[in-house]
Amino acid sequence: MKKAKRPFYKRIVLKLSGEALQGKSGYGIDTIVARSIAAQIKQIHGMGVQVAVVIGGGNIFRGREAVKDHMDPSAADYMGMLATVINGLALQDALEKHKVFTRVQTAIEMRQLAEPYIRRRAMRHLDKGRVVIFVGGTGNPYFTTDTTAALRAIEVDADVILKATKVDGVYSADPFKNKKAKRFESLRYIDVLKKQLKVMDATAISLCMENSIPIIVFDLFIKGNLKKVVAGKDIGTTIRG
Repeated sequence: MKKAKRPFYKRIVLKLSGEALQGKSGYGIDTIVARSIAAQIKQIHGMGVQVAVVIGGGNIFRGREAVKDHMDPSAADYMGMLATVINGLALQDALEKHKVFTRVQTAIEMRQLAEPYIRRRAMRHLDKGRVVIFVGGTGNPYFTTDTTAALRAIEVDADVILKATKVDGVYSADPFKNKKAKRFESLRYIDVLKKQLKVMDATAISLCMENSIPIIVFDLFIKGNLKKVVAGKDIGTTIRG
């Protein structure tokens, strides 16, 4: 049997939006899509990559939309955090159907469903080859799952954050709405902040900038892209210092 290529990145944080799990339905979880994402994660896991995943909850509940309808922002954010737990359990199920051992760690304690987030335990799981899925955001309102990804990447000493999207990188404008939008091959953190590019929120970008964590934005839904990214191929847009 042919051995998988040695990965360029040893330990990664994969940032998935909740919308990545909804497929074409526009809401909820498409189990076929979840298993497809799990298959890609299994592929890089088989290369020896240590994988942590941070997942959003926008396919189930979007706190920002609820705030527009006058819901209390803290309550809306906590509800969004609970949505990430549902998505994390769905991804865990999909991964374990592919025979990949996983642990779900949550910033909001719920022992019947997941482990509480403990940094040293998370790192131990990664060292043992388990995929760790971080849910519950940071455990605090007013922080996005982008910020969670940056925070967890720093805490577990990840080499890179891979932000999985439906487009092939970062653009100057929404490429679905503006055909003249320019795609960037690489960016500096400060450029993202100055241009107010909608990659990750400013807190997340600032954390990555202060701790020199590169971010690669790429299209998860092109077959083989995740494997190419961890192998060091020039895919998507790279953001660094």
